[in-house]
Amino acid sequence: MGYIISTVNMKGGVGKTTLTVNLAACLAKAYNKKVLVLDLDSQISATLSLLPPHEFGKLRKNRKTISHLIDLAVQSNFHNKLSTTDLIISPLANISQLHLLPGDIELYDEYIISERLHQQAIETNKAGDFERVWNNFERTLLQDILKPVVANYDFIILDCAPGYNILTRSALAASDFYILPARPEFLSLVGIQLLERRVKKLRESHQDDNSLRLQLLGIVFILSQTGLFGRYAKYYEQVKRRIKQDFPPEKIFLTEIPMDVNVAKATDASIPVTIITPDSSASKAFYRLAEEFLQKLESVADRKSG
Repeated sequence: MGYIISTVNMKGGVGKTTLTVNLAACLAKAYNKKVLVLDLDSQISATLSLLPPHEFGKLRKNRKTISHLIDLAVQSNFHNKLSTTDLIISPLANISQLHLLPGDIELYDEYIISERLHQQAIETNKAGDFERVWNNFERTLLQDILKPVVANYDFIILDCAPGYNILTRSALAASDFYILPARPEFLSLVGIQLLERRVKKLRESHQDDNSLRLQLLGIVFILSQTGLFGRYAKYYEQVKRRIKQDFPPEKIFLTEIPMDVNVAKATDASIPVTIITPDSSASKAFYRLAEEFLQKLESVADRKSG
């Protein structure tokens, strides 16, 4: 059974998608791991980092995106019931082990979900227990979507949207671990603090559910522009120290990802930078990160077995 891992931060613009796509590509290319990327952000950045826009347009026209599976979970009266397996795109960037479950610019309608769950609460004589029905839906939505394929992968990496919507909560509830990408800046620090509070509340809301196994694997610093980093190095180090005060050393990745113009160029080509320019500074950092990522997972497994 593969690991399910969410990359998440309450703040946007911290390099979450860049981390997701390139970590996945490194694991697939350098370590021959079978990896599925699932795009849960309506900005579809992960999808467009791996697929040209015209290919995504065709998929969306034929409703071959994650939104079809979400609608299917909410409304079971669809005529064309595509499965999770039907929607997975592979190979990507000529890597047979790298796969994608595409996102969508319209992922779900929260009103329809609320209406359907309210009706479900009435039908099960739990009209006064709507919160429990909602929590159960939240916990099982992505678990059920991934259940048919999770055994086929070493890693399923969920690229979550900024903020804390139902898909982010469902992703965390379905995950074994989450990774926090962060820039060494004040608002990124706030995003980490807010997320940790949300995760605590998520655990409390599912405290009767023994299947919630979520752990923080670590925080990854994605640095600001290298030219600015030298000028503001003291400030950035100050912010990093504040973050490190709140977390034990094993929860901070040693590898930091530098800003690199090749990342933007790679996105334009819909190919991960680690594939299109493997000798760039960002690519080399991502390959080191992938090695550290696997070491952290091995360490967690050793502690469990011990």
